[in-house]
Amino acid sequence: MRQTFNRLSLFSTAALIAALSLAGCSKPESAAPPPSAPPEVGIIVVKPEKVSLTTELSGRTVPQQIAEVRPQVSGIILKRLFTEGSDVKAGQILYQIAPPTFETAFASAKASQARVEASLVSLRLTEERYRDLVKAKVVSQQDYDTASATLRQSEAELAVVKAAVEAARINLAYTAVKAPISGRIGRSAVTNGALVTASQATALATIQQLDPMYVDVTQSNAEMLRLKQSLANGTVKKSASAPVKLLLEDGSSYPLTGTLKFSEVTVDQSTGSVTLRAVFPNPGQGLLPGMFVRAVLVEAVNEAAILIPQRGVTRTPSGDALVMTVGAEEKVEPRPIKVVRTVGESWLVSGGLKAGDRVILEGLQKARPGTPVKAVPFGSPPAAPSGGAPAPVKK
Repeated sequence: MRQTFNRLSLFSTAALIAALSLAGCSKPESAAPPPSAPPEVGIIVVKPEKVSLTTELSGRTVPQQIAEVRPQVSGIILKRLFTEGSDVKAGQILYQIAPPTFETAFASAKASQARVEASLVSLRLTEERYRDLVKAKVVSQQDYDTASATLRQSEAELAVVKAAVEAARINLAYTAVKAPISGRIGRSAVTNGALVTASQATALATIQQLDPMYVDVTQSNAEMLRLKQSLANGTVKKSASAPVKLLLEDGSSYPLTGTLKFSEVTVDQSTGSVTLRAVFPNPGQGLLPGMFVRAVLVEAVNEAAILIPQRGVTRTPSGDALVMTVGAEEKVEPRPIKVVRTVGESWLVSGGLKAGDRVILEGLQKARPGTPVKAVPFGSPPAAPSGGAPAPVKK
C-alpha cells in the first residue's frame, strides 16, 4: 500500500514539472499592428501665370505675285531669251517675235505723218494770207472761211496719223515680249518658230515672285468668335504683335518668322471658316508655291492663366472635366472644372480652380474622395517606409 502511494506521488511530480516546462517554452502573443500611414500623393499648387495663346492652322503657300506671260501682237517666235526655272527681272526680254511686218507698219505711219505735216505748211500760209486780204476786202469772207476750215481739217488729220504712228511704235515694241514682274519663271509653253496670237488663252510662261511668300490658312468662325468674346470681357488681351511660326509638311520648323497680314471679311458658307494670310520672308526660296504647311499664330495673351497638366484631369461619364484636390483637412476632394483649350501639354482652366488650390497629379489610384492623404510636391522622390529593416551596406 505504501509503495503504491509513493509511485503515485512520483508520477504527479513528474507531470507538474513537465507542465511547467511547456509553459516556459510557449511563445508570447503577438502585439496589435500599428495604424497604417496615409498614402502619399504628388500635387501641384495652382499659380496663375502669363500665357500666350496660340493656334495651329493648316494652309498652303501662295506666291506674292504671279504673272502669266502672253503676247500682245501676233507673229512667229524667233527666239526664246531666258532659261527655264531661272530668276528674271521686270522688263527683261523673254521672247522675240519676228518684227519686219511691224517695222513696215511703223515706217508707213511715219510717212503719212510727214505728208500731212508738209501739206499743213502750205495751208497755214494760205490761211494767214487770206486773213489779211479779207480785211482789205480783196477776197471774200467765204474764201477765207474755206481756207481756215481746210487748215483745221488737216490739223485733225495730223493728230490721227500721229496716233497711228504711236500705235505702230507700240506694236513694234510688243514684238519683244518682256517680263511684267521680277521672279522665278517656269517652263516655256512654246518653242522657236511657233505662231502666237495677240492675247491668246495659253500663256507663254508663268512668273512667280517667291520672296516674300504668302501663307493662306483657314480658321473656323466659331474659334474666332470665341476669341473675340474673350477679348471683349477682358479674359485675354490682344497681342501687341502677330508673329507667326511655320511648320513644314515633314514636321520641321521654318527658320524665319512671319507676320499676320490680314483676315478675310467673308465667312465661307460651305466650310464656316475664314481665311487668314501671313507673309514670310523667303530669301533662300525654301518655300515653294502650293506647299502644305501649318502656321502657329499668337492670338492673344492671358495675364492670369491657370494651367493644369493633362495627366491630372479626368472626365466624368457625362464628359465634364474633373480634378482631385487636397482639401483643408488633408482629404481628397473632387473638383469639377471648366477647360477652354490645350496649351502645350496642359489644359487652360477657365473656372473651378483658384490660386493656392492643390491638385493631385500622382497617386490618383489611391486618392479616393474623402480619404486622408499625405501631399508632397509632384516629382519628389518617395519617402522611405518607416519601421523597415535598414538597407545592407555594400562593401
